Amino acid sequence: MPFFDLAPAALRTYRPEVATPADFDEFWARTLREARAAGGPVVATPYDAALSQVEVFDLVFPGFGGDPVRAWFTLPRGVDGPLPTVIQYNGYGGGRGLPHEHLAWASAGYAHLFMDTRGQGSAWGAGGETADPHGTGPSHPGFMTRGIEHQDDYYFRRVYTDGVRLVDAARTLDRVDPDRVAVTGGSQGGGIAIAVAGLVDGLVGVMPDVPFLQHFERAIGLTGSDPYGEIVRYLSIHRGAAARVYETLSYVDGVSFASRATAPALFSVALMDPVCPPSTVYASANAWGAAVEIEEYAFNQHEGGQAFQWVRQARWLADVLAR
Repeated sequence: MPFFDLAPAALRTYRPEVATPADFDEFWARTLREARAAGGPVVATPYDAALSQVEVFDLVFPGFGGDPVRAWFTLPRGVDGPLPTVIQYNGYGGGRGLPHEHLAWASAGYAHLFMDTRGQGSAWGAGGETADPHGTGPSHPGFMTRGIEHQDDYYFRRVYTDGVRLVDAARTLDRVDPDRVAVTGGSQGGGIAIAVAGLVDGLVGVMPDVPFLQHFERAIGLTGSDPYGEIVRYLSIHRGAAARVYETLSYVDGVSFASRATAPALFSVALMDPVCPPSTVYASANAWGAAVEIEEYAFNQHEGGQAFQWVRQARWLADVLAR
């Protein structure tokens, strides 16, 4: 894959005007107010994951509409809390998988929660276990166009709300320090982390890795890759729907959440990424409402820094917590 986006110097100063709806803040305040009012229990059940050095719990918490959402809750064994905590969101199509796939943060001394993404978990990995019980209108196969006719019905309204409600749930757990919670994720997970950062106060850090769901108007016209391609194919059939679709997407665009974030952030970007074009990542990084750093991987595609980026994140977060 060749370089196809803006030159690196232009990327680092790229600050596009992104349309944010006039009622954006009210929309999300109402959404979260309704989700919290729906209530529901937070239940952590010990889980035998055949691991001797970490404790694992099967966590169920109330998400959008009070729907039960699952997560793995993993802790270093024998370490008393409350612990600094990392909440992680997953990439597009994947589920929470199995606990032994997510050991790095607990091994580094953190409490770790890995969220199952509602309705996903059947495209790759070891599967997911959280349904999305809400029906929608016509959509292209995938998740990008589910409920895209209106922001109230849109799929990612539910997913972002789940992400916020997991922070709420984590802060009720005895082993979690509610004042030392960070959020992270790659691709779709990075986009969820950015949205949560714009909606939740008091996070200590945000670590979006090659984030998806940023600057839709540019991404849809710049890359032919999925998942953005799902929207293109939807619009190729629904020929008069572009204005309505872009209005819905404006309520979930990461750039608007980024400008509202109050916690420091460490982004990563891959300059040959055809899935999440680098200019879309920089659009949110450059709009960030607090201190921000960005790690570039010049010759990588959507895989980005992978294990190298985790080391960068772990060192960055330890430094943030030590300040």
